[in-house]
Amino acid sequence: MIKKLMLGNEAIAAGLYEAGVTVVSSYPGTPSTEITEYASKYPEIYCEWAPNEKVAAEVAIGACYGGGRAFSAMKHVGLNVAADPLYTASYTGVNGGLVIAVADDPGMHSSQNEQDSRNHAKGSKLPMIEPADSKECRDYIKIAFELSEKYDTPVLLRLTTRIAHTRTPVVPGERVVPALKDFKKDPAKYVMMPTMARLRHPIVEKRMRDLEEYSETASINKTEMHSKKIGVICAGICYQYAKEALGESASYLKLGMINPLPVKLIKDFAAKCDKIIVLEELDGFIETHCKAIGLDVVGKNLFGLIGEFSQTTITEKLLSQTIDIVKTDITVPVRPPVMCAGCPHRGIFYIFNKLKLIVSGDIGCYTLGAVPPLNAMDTCVDMGAAIPVLHGMEKAAGRDFTKKSIAVIGDSTFIHSGVTGLINNSYNKGISTVMILDNSTTGMTGHQENPSTGYTITGDPTTKVDLEALSRAVGINRVTVIDPYDLEACEKVIKEEIEADEASVIIARRPCALLKTFTPKQSLKVEVEKCTGCKLCMKIGCPSISFADKKAKINPALCVGCDVCIQMCRFNAIS
Repeated sequence: MIKKLMLGNEAIAAGLYEAGVTVVSSYPGTPSTEITEYASKYPEIYCEWAPNEKVAAEVAIGACYGGGRAFSAMKHVGLNVAADPLYTASYTGVNGGLVIAVADDPGMHSSQNEQDSRNHAKGSKLPMIEPADSKECRDYIKIAFELSEKYDTPVLLRLTTRIAHTRTPVVPGERVVPALKDFKKDPAKYVMMPTMARLRHPIVEKRMRDLEEYSETASINKTEMHSKKIGVICAGICYQYAKEALGESASYLKLGMINPLPVKLIKDFAAKCDKIIVLEELDGFIETHCKAIGLDVVGKNLFGLIGEFSQTTITEKLLSQTIDIVKTDITVPVRPPVMCAGCPHRGIFYIFNKLKLIVSGDIGCYTLGAVPPLNAMDTCVDMGAAIPVLHGMEKAAGRDFTKKSIAVIGDSTFIHSGVTGLINNSYNKGISTVMILDNSTTGMTGHQENPSTGYTITGDPTTKVDLEALSRAVGINRVTVIDPYDLEACEKVIKEEIEADEASVIIARRPCALLKTFTPKQSLKVEVEKCTGCKLCMKIGCPSISFADKKAKINPALCVGCDVCIQMCRFNAIS
């Protein structure tokens, strides 16, 4: 077949198709999102967006119990959400094969931390493999399912942002579907109450010893001998960096099997080299193993624990060579992240700032409300934290605190893990005000459907969660829907609700301005003779508004006619 240039995530989806996977359940999270989106293009694979990663993992676990090959994808912080079922599925093992892909984000391009998911593999006592290019993404998926079924275990496949989002050639193959396995009643294997779980733990430990033996000769662990002066032990994208930086001036042990790590293979490689460098982003996972088996290696003391590496980093650290960077006289303007023109969240955060509210925030596009010029978010911890964090602040600081505070969360995030926080708020007699920003999509990760949109991953109509009814069902009596483009009405409702002596929910409902179904109105313009240059319109940070020659200007190519700036201008200069 003809080679195709594939994104790493696209290649994983191709591997799922070729491996005969029947069920894929995931929650979108950059840099893993495209795996499930590409998989959904294969009609032979059933794909779904789950409400969160825990549910997604549980669906995949159930599908493998049912005898089919199953898969789930998530980002690193999503694996935290899925850790509960994952750690126990390690004990139950599988029926059909089960693979869970986790995409780490060194450098925090789109994440709130730099978590190293290899530690989850060790903690859950599960095998983990890590590809280094798109071809390996496709190949390793197949290997992962073979390992899963041979060793009766879920298998973790680790990616990083650079592997997930770069393209290398892949030759697509044919789909081979294993026969569906019957589910056989076996409580000792599948029912993890203490009595059964105690019997399963020794099986898990034996499995890890067997997998360690496998890793000694596994084809995905490769030795490349060149110069003996430097031996580099690495995996994933670090192998690519090292090869480009060092070429044949070093030898390489490229590890595809990350957990459990081999012992004899590493020792034999080290014995052939004068100096051993362990090259790995984030934690010293491989380095710790090397030192535990008695090797003298150089690693984190040279490269550190923070951020991404690059060819330049390795060249400078190992060869003491400075890379010449071409400099120009061109000054590139700073481009800070900003809400899109017409974003329905913008006016809401402007009001929060105007009212000087303490805002307990969450994960989504609206997290940008924390940065200038809006400056209207004070906390952001994890998906769903906005509501319980505000509840805790209220319980610590008292009633007066609730009159100057509010929690804000998106519709998809509310479905993901905000509902339980709202239940807690209601059950424990909290009186906080919660605003749900309903923009009819999962905006931050690229407009995926979710249970509140009424459509599945393939665009088929389905049941739609009624956010108003759900809020009332968990005990919230005060539920109000507002239009975030109407600043005056929004401010009035916010003031009323934070003054109320009971919990309340405000739903700010407007579709994302980037949705295909969004119809922009006529773009606005500034009447220059009326503009006084007060810059009040600049306080909302709309990218369509600029300022030059002491006057505001509106870019008609960006403006969608949301009218928010019209409502702010005191001199009727915008029309």
